Amino acid sequence: MVGGLVGVNVWKRKQPTSASPKSLVTTIKGDARTTRAFAWYSDSPQADAIVQVAKGAGNGSFEGSNVLVVKGTSRAIRTGGGREQGAHQVEVTGLSPGTTYTYRVGSGEGGAWSEPASFTTEEADASRFTFINVTDSQGETEGDFALWGATLDRAFATYPDARFIVHNGDLTENPQDEKAWDAFFRQARRYLTSIPLMPVTGNHDEEGGKADRFVSHFNVPDNGAEGSIPGTTYSFDYGTAHVVVLNTESNLKAQTKWLRDDLARTGKPWKIIALHRGPYGGNRNEKVEEWTSVFDEFAVDLVLQGHNHEYSRSYPLRGGSIAGDGVRPVRGREGTVYVVANTAGPKFNKKKEDLFYHKVHVQNGKQVFAAITIDGGTLTYRAYEADGNKLDEFVIVH
Repeated sequence: MVGGLVGVNVWKRKQPTSASPKSLVTTIKGDARTTRAFAWYSDSPQADAIVQVAKGAGNGSFEGSNVLVVKGTSRAIRTGGGREQGAHQVEVTGLSPGTTYTYRVGSGEGGAWSEPASFTTEEADASRFTFINVTDSQGETEGDFALWGATLDRAFATYPDARFIVHNGDLTENPQDEKAWDAFFRQARRYLTSIPLMPVTGNHDEEGGKADRFVSHFNVPDNGAEGSIPGTTYSFDYGTAHVVVLNTESNLKAQTKWLRDDLARTGKPWKIIALHRGPYGGNRNEKVEEWTSVFDEFAVDLVLQGHNHEYSRSYPLRGGSIAGDGVRPVRGREGTVYVVANTAGPKFNKKKEDLFYHKVHVQNGKQVFAAITIDGGTLTYRAYEADGNKLDEFVIVH
């Protein structure tokens, strides 16, 4: 949506309190230096979707002619028992790089606004940054998702300047359970309203060829593979990294062509893939073996995986064979490293059989997050247990 400078008092009609926002999350949709996207739910499908943005942090004032007001889209989502809720999405454009903004979302009527939050756009030349990787928060109860929230607590206590989060799928146990979605967002609200969350589609997010409830919660790039459910495949840039999100649940063949075209277009030196059922995780997923040939063709650096609910890290691989010792830094794009950061939720699987590609393969029985730091020509991956213990580390050097 195109933004403009609008006085906030133009919104006259009153909305019921059911229009109050919930499940608010921010994402990267366009250029992370100049845009920011938002999605939220409310109990009013008819409510307008509006974001008010003011430059600076902390004052929470949205009065005056310098407030940017952007209107987006709203649609009705059936959430069971004959109930409909509103799914609201807005993209704000025309922002300044490396700038902090305060915002709120809502209907613009009757006080139905979110609490003010802030975000910071990508710097004009972000050659050093960190992002967080987690997977399989996959819960049902408030207590389940408290584990996910605590994992993020540790992640941002350790890396307070992390710029975004990649979640590798299975966000909830049952995508039709809106109470679980409420708990997912509630337990991570202190981060997701400010730090973009980029979701991957898992087998508990797309079921029976449908992912309506999953994709309705996020406002992600619309540049995905033809034939894929919109919102389940996409790519985005941040700094010197190009991140491609694939969907292992459907439309695999068409994604191969899209993946090749997408990687051919990017000029970013760091290439990272995020998917759910990985080719080299705790076990093999041969259904996506064709993708690994494309990873090799374009010298992908890192593949972030989920699904297995155990920690695994591969040796650097090329052509299905080991291309390094897994101890010294990976140099000269000699191989792609495949990792699974166990789980950020309550469920752990029994450790699977060690396979030829496993350099590290453990079931530590603890929630895990990874921090990926890119600093010029060096990528450093560190995995931590939610209690702060460092579990694994490796380096890739261009």
